[in-house]
Amino acid sequence: MERRRRLGPLGVLTHLALVIWTLLVLVPLLWTFLASVKSEDEIFGSAWSLPESLRWDNFARAWEQAHIGQYMINSVIVVSFSTFGTMLVGSMAAYVLARYPFRGNRTIYTLFVAGLAFPFFLALSPLFFVVQNMGNVPVIGQFIGLNTHAGAVLVYIAYSMPFTIFFLAAFFRTLPTSVGEAAMVDGASHTRVFFQIMMPMAKPGIISITIFNILGQWNQYQIPLILLQDRDKWVLSQGIADISTAAGYDADWAALFAALTLAILPMLVVYTVFQRQIQSGLTAGALK
Repeated sequence: MERRRRLGPLGVLTHLALVIWTLLVLVPLLWTFLASVKSEDEIFGSAWSLPESLRWDNFARAWEQAHIGQYMINSVIVVSFSTFGTMLVGSMAAYVLARYPFRGNRTIYTLFVAGLAFPFFLALSPLFFVVQNMGNVPVIGQFIGLNTHAGAVLVYIAYSMPFTIFFLAAFFRTLPTSVGEAAMVDGASHTRVFFQIMMPMAKPGIISITIFNILGQWNQYQIPLILLQDRDKWVLSQGIADISTAAGYDADWAALFAALTLAILPMLVVYTVFQRQIQSGLTAGALK
C-alpha cells in the first residue's frame, strides 16, 4: 500500500503502457502457438477456443512436406557464421575506434553510424549486382556469389556492422585504460590485450549485441529473398513465406502456424536463457 501511494500519475501511465505493450506481444504469440495445434476449421471457426485434439501432424507436415527442417538448418548455418563474423570484425573495429586516436577516426566512426540511418531498401538493387559480380572473382567467386550461403553471410555481416560498432564503441570507451596499459608495459601485444583483457571485460556488452544480432539475422527476409533464389538454399523466413503464398487461399494455414512456432521458439529460448546478460549489458555502459 505504501508503494502504491508513492506512485504518481507518470508512474501509473508508465505501468499502464508496459501492461499494454506486454499484451501486444504476448497475445499474438499465444494465438500463434494455439493455432499451430488446431485444424484449419478450428482456426477460422473459433479463433480463441481450445482445440478438440492436439494436431501434432501440423508440425510434421511443416517439417517434411514444406521442408521447414531444411530451411531451419540453412538458417542456423547462415546465422551462426554471420554472427561470429559480425562480432569478431565488429568488436575489433569498435575497439580501435574507441581506444586508438588517429587521423580520420571520427570520420570512419561517423560513416559506420550513418549506416543506421540509411534505408536498406534503397540498397537492394545495387546489392544484388554487387553480389552477382562477386561470383566472377577467380577461385572463390563460386562460393560467395548469388545463391551461396557464404555470399549471404558476408552481406549479413556488412548489414549488422553499423549497429554493432555503434553499440560496442560506446561500451569500450567506458572500460578502464589502466589494465590494458599495465599489460602492454609487461610486454603484451595489442592483439593480446584486446582478446585476453578487453574482450573479457566487455563480456556483458558483447553478449547483449550478439543476441540482438542473432535475433535480427534470424528474422531477416529481404536479404535472402534477393540473394538466395534456389529453393535448397532458402532460409526459414523464405520457407514460411512460401507456405502462405504458394497456394493462395488454399494455403495450409495449420502448417503455416506450426512453421511460425518452430521459427519463434529457438529465439524465445535464446532470449529467455540470456535475458539477465542482455539486461546487464544494456545497463553496464550507462552505469559506468
